Amino acid sequence: MHRSYHRWHSSALGRDMELLLFGHHGAPVLVFPTSMGRFFEFEDRGMTRILSEHLERGWLQLICVDSVDAESWYCKWAHPSGRVGRHLQYEQYLIGEVVPWLRNFNQNQFLMSVGCSFGAFHAVNIALRHPQLFRRCLGLSGRYNMRSFMDGYSDEQVYFNTPTDYTANLNDAAQLAHLRQLDIILAIGRDDPSYQSNEVLSSNLWNHGVGNALRVWDGWAHDWPYWEQMLPKYIQGHD
Repeated sequence: MHRSYHRWHSSALGRDMELLLFGHHGAPVLVFPTSMGRFFEFEDRGMTRILSEHLERGWLQLICVDSVDAESWYCKWAHPSGRVGRHLQYEQYLIGEVVPWLRNFNQNQFLMSVGCSFGAFHAVNIALRHPQLFRRCLGLSGRYNMRSFMDGYSDEQVYFNTPTDYTANLNDAAQLAHLRQLDIILAIGRDDPSYQSNEVLSSNLWNHGVGNALRVWDGWAHDWPYWEQMLPKYIQGHD
């Protein structure tokens, strides 16, 4: 299996950022770590091994990015507007640096985003905000109501990065057309504290004619042994 390490100075974030690339060819998958996780987490947790056949056969290529959660959503000393502002710089790094870098060697247009727990928020949010770039997003045990990170503060940027909020009021025809071509898969345990936000997000999308698959698992189902089962089950479709 091809594996390579990459690092460069991000102009959007003003610091070096690292990532790991797995696989030599195939549909590219942007992989987000869990809350404040690192770019090597997916490998350390054995998730690349679980997808080894997909990678060795050239079906998928994983781009495992680093997070800046400790500087954004989890940065409690910063004003909430600064937290979401740092998140937007992270998004700029992904869209303006990582995706163009990827396109230098992989022209496959079936770009996917995947994440577990807080990584699921990143994977789903970026695909919903940029549906013209993505063809599938997979959120495993994600939370999509970000208000609890904002200490009661709200502004336009908080709203447009809280999926349960902005999907309630989708009205841009071009965005809706792209969203209707996006495979959206949400997998969550029925007893997961974030279950309701998944249900709200799914319902909001359906209310605007945006199909999605809400897959509800028994119990809590919020840990790596569950995600090991979910990932191969859903990464190639709704199951």
